[in-house]
Amino acid sequence: MSFLGHLEALRWHIFRSAVVVMTLAIVLFFFKEFLFDGVLLAPKNADFLTYRALCSLSHRVGLGEDLCITVLPFTLISTDLSAQFTTHMWVAFISGFVIAFPYIVWELWRFIKPALTSKERNYARGIVFYTSFLFLTGVLFGYYVITPMTVNFLGSYQVSTQVSNTITLDSFISTVTTMTLISGIVFELPILVYFLTKIGILTAKFMRTYRRHAVVVILIVAAVITPTSDATTLIMVALPLYFLYEISIFVSAYVNRGKVVSAE
Repeated sequence: MSFLGHLEALRWHIFRSAVVVMTLAIVLFFFKEFLFDGVLLAPKNADFLTYRALCSLSHRVGLGEDLCITVLPFTLISTDLSAQFTTHMWVAFISGFVIAFPYIVWELWRFIKPALTSKERNYARGIVFYTSFLFLTGVLFGYYVITPMTVNFLGSYQVSTQVSNTITLDSFISTVTTMTLISGIVFELPILVYFLTKIGILTAKFMRTYRRHAVVVILIVAAVITPTSDATTLIMVALPLYFLYEISIFVSAYVNRGKVVSAE
């Protein structure tokens, strides 16, 4: 196939993906109460699942009410005439993208697959499932762990008792969507490691050698994405990221073994 032929094929893959995303976005647009009250705005309520789980954990480990979050002392406002409508459209689009993500990955795989050899296709078996699974797992982790901790800390933070927190709707929604999407992308680390190992840039030995450095980076990343002084929260975020790193080492080692077998 010529270069223009590849561009035409790519255009149709992108077009079909866009149609699916927009269709889902339009459908979700009509479920306003579920999108906002049930999902996006839920982390601002003290009865959110994560807060209840933390409170239960606090009692189980003998910390009493230390980890319990009974109130989030801030209110949401909308300062622009069109802010609520544009936010509604944006949230519907983002939600459509997240739900359609497995289909988007499948379309991308359909475009790439013909250019691969049978051996390369065999190595990439299940790539659509694993990519989608990791992304959606990351989104859930971002929503149920990172987002509520961030919302609680930033929403409760005060430089002075003379200043109360009144947060704009778009600021709150932006924080929630950014935290969840970034988490979804970060959880794609094993997939990235797979391809970097495949082309010879990365090895399992290298990752093991610099494991301690990776731990420091993970702790820094966890501290940045969860701006809180609570060590428990930091550990809750850092442990899954470290687990991802260990999985990535296993993936890299698996690819390296495959290369050795192929060479023989």
